[in-house]
Amino acid sequence: MNALEIKNLSKSFTGFKLDNISLTLPSGCILGLVGENGAGKSTTIKLILDMLHKDSGSIKILGRDNTEDIKSIKEDVGVVMDEAGIPDCLNARQVGKIMSGTFRNWNNDFYLNTLQRLSIPDNKQYKELSRGMKMKLGIAIAVSHGSKLLLLDEPTSGLDPVVRDEVVDMFNEFTRDENRSILISSHIVSDLEKLCDYIAFLHKGKLLLCEEKDVLLGEYGVIHCTEKQLSELDGTAVLHKKLTPYGTEAIVRRKMIPGSMSVSPISIEELFVHMVKEETV
Repeated sequence: MNALEIKNLSKSFTGFKLDNISLTLPSGCILGLVGENGAGKSTTIKLILDMLHKDSGSIKILGRDNTEDIKSIKEDVGVVMDEAGIPDCLNARQVGKIMSGTFRNWNNDFYLNTLQRLSIPDNKQYKELSRGMKMKLGIAIAVSHGSKLLLLDEPTSGLDPVVRDEVVDMFNEFTRDENRSILISSHIVSDLEKLCDYIAFLHKGKLLLCEEKDVLLGEYGVIHCTEKQLSELDGTAVLHKKLTPYGTEAIVRRKMIPGSMSVSPISIEELFVHMVKEETV
């Protein structure tokens, strides 16, 4: 069973449209949703949670329509959004007591251990926590009630590099159980490249691609050549090109490039930047 299935999902606002999005997250995997601010990442997650009503399309969470049996579905989904919705006057221990009465599978011992692991003070009021601490508290809540799917909207935002690395390790541990999956959005592409099994590129409300990370890295590469050399290649071999003072840099399909030309590896971040910003051939 897939953890998440989105088919032909659309939602229109004044000045923006999430346009016919389709993607699948297999159980036991992590899918990274990459996109610049305003690309539609948060909108997609809110539609999955039925916080916004879609114009068209379908969404299934753990095999169930996301508009049916919402209470049961939310027991199985851990969520970290930009705003956690926690009252300012509560501290982390008090939050744990409230959550124990909210989720039937709440594991308070695991929650307290996670607070300690992430160095979250349990006696400070929520309003006294930094943005990074608030995000870490949201993560601690999301992983402490037996979730089978995590929906994470920019969860590493505001965290220093050391803590980000700890959080990434936690997410990897979470999906060691093949019944657990994660959809994570971020503009910090380096985190997703280390973490994810699948990558989806979202740009101005359109899904540019959704593919296994290793397939992407194996299929594409970068060449540096002259404009004349580039013109001699099969046109379908070249995805995007950029003219520089030193020649031409292009993203290419590795299998279609002659062995005489050197093809360099490409990072997920480079691939995304080229696809959304550079000239389309």
